[in-house]
Amino acid sequence: MKDKTDAPFAYDGLDRVLHERARLSIMASLAAQKKGLSFAELKRLCDLSDGNLSRHLQVLEEHGFVDIVKGYVGRRPSTSCSMTSKGRKAFSQYIDVLEQVVKDASRVPSGKAKRSAG
Repeated sequence: MKDKTDAPFAYDGLDRVLHERARLSIMASLAAQKKGLSFAELKRLCDLSDGNLSRHLQVLEEHGFVDIVKGYVGRRPSTSCSMTSKGRKAFSQYIDVLEQVVKDASRVPSGKAKRSAG
């Protein structure tokens, strides 16, 4: 492992599972909801199709970041999703790294960044 000073812009803490746009949207939606959200609410909040949301939830569940509970409300099937403690910790660490990315990017003087020839 390299010293942080050798590669200050490597950002090893950007978890690939969370870095995908749809999964980031799902985790951000769930972060503020301790009790979780219904599948329909997540679908609306994240602007995802049923199949797309299902697949991304499956990936998050496989990594232990979300819990998915299927049941019934009356006679209607119901699916609810909530963030696990492991998911909260991973998401918090991910946000910390994103904040560092923003800080580092704001330190680059405007118009001073070198462009590579290509």
